[in-house]
Amino acid sequence: MADRDELAVPEETVVEACGETPLPAMGVIEQVWETDPIPSDELATRAGDAVESLAFEDVPAGGEVAVGAGSRGIANLATIVSAVVTRLEDMGYEPFVFPAMGSHGGATGEGQREMLNELGVSEETVGCEIRSSMDVVRVGETPERGVPVVADANAAAADAILPINRVKPHTDFDGDVESGLSKMMVIGMGKQRGAKIAHEWALNWSFRNMIPEITDRLLDSLPIVGGVALVEDQHDETTIIEGIRPDGFLDREAELLETAYDIMPTLPFDDLDVVVFDEQGKDISGQGMDTNVIGRRPFAINEPEPDLPDIKRIYTRGLTDATHGNAMGVGSADFVHANVAAELASAPTLINAITASTTRGVRLPPVVETDRAGVVAALSTIGVVDPEGVRVLRAPDTMHLGRLYASSALVEAARDRDDLRVVEEPTPMAFEDGAFAAPSLHDDD
Repeated sequence: MADRDELAVPEETVVEACGETPLPAMGVIEQVWETDPIPSDELATRAGDAVESLAFEDVPAGGEVAVGAGSRGIANLATIVSAVVTRLEDMGYEPFVFPAMGSHGGATGEGQREMLNELGVSEETVGCEIRSSMDVVRVGETPERGVPVVADANAAAADAILPINRVKPHTDFDGDVESGLSKMMVIGMGKQRGAKIAHEWALNWSFRNMIPEITDRLLDSLPIVGGVALVEDQHDETTIIEGIRPDGFLDREAELLETAYDIMPTLPFDDLDVVVFDEQGKDISGQGMDTNVIGRRPFAINEPEPDLPDIKRIYTRGLTDATHGNAMGVGSADFVHANVAAELASAPTLINAITASTTRGVRLPPVVETDRAGVVAALSTIGVVDPEGVRVLRAPDTMHLGRLYASSALVEAARDRDDLRVVEEPTPMAFEDGAFAAPSLHDDD
């Protein structure tokens, strides 16, 4: 059986097979965004005020409040969770945090506790107990289909439940509500069992219909006092912190989703020949690469792909450290660097794929030894290449899209747009031992 290193096709072999492939010069462009993030010194107060707006009328004095947290990639998460806990204590309640993250962390209680810790959420940082278990209790079923509805056993036993999550477009489906408080309760709070039930039923019943119906059942059956919803801007900074009461849960979340769509970062061009992403990972997107950014949704359940952008080839160079080898969604790439194959952890990747019923999403694309091989392979499979006209972008990942490497044709196009500016003029694409000589770009670099 071949090891991971033997999967990588040597650069020499790729270049020989592709023949003469001219490479474009690359400059740097920047997207011009108007944002209004919440100042860091106001985050705790805003989070606390959001808590006080929720429905605690039926919660007994001194009652336990289960605070759900766990989504990755959320800005200021530890600060916000800590502020929620502090305000609950000030109000006379006894909060504890539970991981609301479905099957993540290897689908073990200890694994999910460790994931929270990596997100900065620990008993020391937030000042309360963390109860992490994969145990669930059945709290009902949907009225027409009889789908079982389950919830974290620790949360269900509390006097009140309060999820904290970011509202944003989902990678696998379109609906009135997508990623956010409702999905966290249905799939995250349902642990591995609830996540598996939801994805199994989604094969015949779309998420867009399932999540609102199960959310209604959870709101009726459990002491959910509302949730703290977060929205982030194009630079992934917190721009909205809002408490949503149960009676307005789905409606208000739908409105916040529209805002999230309006300000989500996207690629600045709809027609691209090649896009290189330096990294992918679960901390970047549930599918490793955000399908709304790449315009590819080949593994979604009963859902169409986005119309735009149209990208002919995607080359992915590596996995983020925070994804811990979970390469969910790697199948959306056309070529990957040897680093992806070397860093891929089979068990968590497969568990995620099985739970989500999207096993094709973890099929490994062709593996190349070097960046030069990846670029040459991508360019040589899109037709005749004119280095002056070819449209190539390189980004850190699908979340950090503020500054991008761009080929000469795209740099020229950027000069005529108010939402783009040219930061560096194009220079020949350079490599050191086959690797890009130019470093990765980040919004804050």
